[in-house]
Amino acid sequence: MLVVDDDPTVAEVVTGYLDRAGYEVDRAADGPAALVRAAAHRPDLVVLDLMLPGMDGLEVCRRLRESGPVPVVMLTARGDEDDRILGLEVGADDYVTKPFSPRELVLRVESVLRRARPAVPRGPLGAAGLTVDPAARRAAKNGTGLALTLREFDLLAFFLRHPGRAFGREELMREVWGWDFGDLSTVTVHVRRLRGKIEDDPARPRLIRTVWGVGYRFDPAGDDPKAGEDPKAGEDPKAGDEPKAEDAPKAGGNGKAGEDARPGAGANAGENGTESD
Repeated sequence: MLVVDDDPTVAEVVTGYLDRAGYEVDRAADGPAALVRAAAHRPDLVVLDLMLPGMDGLEVCRRLRESGPVPVVMLTARGDEDDRILGLEVGADDYVTKPFSPRELVLRVESVLRRARPAVPRGPLGAAGLTVDPAARRAAKNGTGLALTLREFDLLAFFLRHPGRAFGREELMREVWGWDFGDLSTVTVHVRRLRGKIEDDPARPRLIRTVWGVGYRFDPAGDDPKAGEDPKAGEDPKAGDEPKAEDAPKAGGNGKAGEDARPGAGANAGENGTESD
């Protein structure tokens, strides 16, 4: 495990707790040093500070992704929603804001590692031109490989296993992320990113639909929105709120998700079909 933080006190505390939890931990104080250490010995997970001198954590995360999948927990003193979303957009699996409980950080690390190493891969899945092979960690649309992060892959596989059923964001966070708590905008961001990769028109998605009052539903038939559904089904509710029936937009307007629309990383696309989120 690699801890990257320019604050020696924070790095020492995090390293100490992870060490007591049974992990072998290496440390780096800046981005270039982190990349050198990761290249020399690929970590199972990186705890990465966002505000690093010289090369910030977002750039470090992007460069780590270029050399292969690795789970990342972003660690920062900046708690703005835009920063959290941007961290998720570049592929971070979780986001912890300082000050934080070291014990909670260890629990989040363990949760991310569990999701990164599924115990029993299931058989291949497919619908609406999409194919997912959990054992090989490959995904494709109409035969063309998809560059999915680890969490996008798991989210797509979950939807394919449960076609036609609507799930709330809390339920998706519990079933896909394995978390009983967390920022629900994490789910919103990943749904938006996944739509951008599997939908013909992400602005008007036909596969992953917003179900007002519930959350999201995978519709393999890809039909036009039915009566009573949000007429702009591609637009998400505000990132901080679960969609409620009374929030359904009136004619002529719709509240967009509190997400960042900036594209996420997508390296290694046709080789293994997935990279770590």
